[in-house]
Order: sequence, then structure tokens, then C-alpha cells
Amino acid sequence: MLKQRIITALILLPIALCGFFLLDGASFALFIGVVVTLGAWEWARLAGFQAQVARVVYAAVIAVLLFLMYLLPDLAPWVLGASVLWWMAATFLVLTYPQSSERWASAASKLVIGLLILLPAWQGLVLIKQWELGNWLILAVMVLVWGADIGAYFSGKAFGKRKLAAKVSPGKSWEGLFGGLIASLVITAIVGLFRGWSSSQLVFGLLGASVVVLISVVGDLTESMFKRQSGIKDSSNLLPGHGGVLDRIDSLTAAIPVFAVLLWAANWGVL
Repeated sequence: MLKQRIITALILLPIALCGFFLLDGASFALFIGVVVTLGAWEWARLAGFQAQVARVVYAAVIAVLLFLMYLLPDLAPWVLGASVLWWMAATFLVLTYPQSSERWASAASKLVIGLLILLPAWQGLVLIKQWELGNWLILAVMVLVWGADIGAYFSGKAFGKRKLAAKVSPGKSWEGLFGGLIASLVITAIVGLFRGWSSSQLVFGLLGASVVVLISVVGDLTESMFKRQSGIKDSSNLLPGHGGVLDRIDSLTAAIPVFAVLLWAANWGVL
């Protein structure tokens, strides 16, 4: 399994890096759109649709909506605003699972939730890419999430005792959450000092990083909640040794749109 994971990572990493940082404009939007469309195909399974035809149809609907969003960039504030509201609601649903499953048990509800998870992630990346330092900002949100994941893993292994959400993801602990948060804040502080941020900028950056990391945890737990409800271990087998696309980007689907909104609030761009 480890060998398979390493081989897959070695193949995917250069593709991902080239797609994220060498493509621009329509080609970048298309690259991210392909990833999101594959995620939509997987989400249809989590929504209860096992037939390939139904899953492909849902993925095609997502692709069409992405194309329309590309043609209508003025929709961005609405898409990202809906995402912020969704992730606030998702936090409540995760904290109250399994009782909350009554609110989203229907296939229709799950399909709509898929829209709220996938479309804003695409929108956030496409928007950030257009801003000053776009590539660095995309790298920043990824490093924040990955740094938090690594910090959570090691702190959870060393100190984890209290379960964070036992009914959703038994392996996660509060100690892991705090360790991941601290790791992300250290990274943010180092970047801020290196770039010469003012005191107010540093405070805003640390607060923003905390929000992004915490919401990324909600993104991870949300997919775990839907997988648990569906009795599915991995979203698919598209990535040997790693599961599916959603299994790799679940944290980012939550972190990216929130990160984009925070950047906009800090006057990094105009929605």
C-alpha cells in the first residue's frame, strides 16, 4: 500500500504543480474544472447513486455550471457567499451528527450540498489566480492546510486522548486539532515576519489562518460524515493508494472559498 501511495504521489505531484502554477486564464479554469468534475462523479456515489449513468449525469451538470460561472464572473460573490453560509451550517451538522442526518438524508439534499461544496472551491481558485501574487496565495492556502494536517497527525499521535468528533471520525482528537492549528499559526507568523507585515496585518493574518484551518477541518469531517452515512470508506479508487479525488481535496474545498473571502475582505481583490 505504501509503495502504491508513493508511486501515485510521484505521478500526480508534478501534474498538480504544473496545473496550479503554470496555467492561466481559461486553461487554469479548465484544469481545476476537470478535478472538480471528477469530484462530482464521486459525490454522486456518496449521495446514493451507484449507477454510472446517474453519476456521469451529475458530473456533467457540474461541468455545465462551471462553464456558466466562467462566462458569468459576476456570480462569484454569490457563489462564495453561499459557500460561507454552507460551511457554517456544515459545522453544526457535523457537531450534531448522527441526529443531523435527518436534515440531509434525501438524495436531493445531498446533490444540492455537492453543489455548495464543489462549485465554490472552483470559483475560489479561479478568483485567487487572477489577483496579485495569485500563485503564491494558492500555495499559501495549500501550505496552511497541509501544515495543519501534518501538525495534527503528529500531535494527535503523541498526545491525542480526547475525541474531536467520535461519531464522525474516531481517529481525530482535540489535541491533534490544536497541534495542527499551532503549526499553521507558526507558518503564518514566519511568513508575516519575512514579508514585514505590520502588527495589525500580522494579527489579521493569524486570525485569518485560524479560520481557514478550522474550516478545513470541518471540510474533512463533512466528507467523513457523508461517507460514514453511506457506508463507504473511500470516495472512489481513482487514485491508487489514496482513495478518490474528494479524499485528497476535502479540506481544501472548505478552506479555499473561505480563504478567498478573507482575502477580499483584506482588499486583495475585488469580487
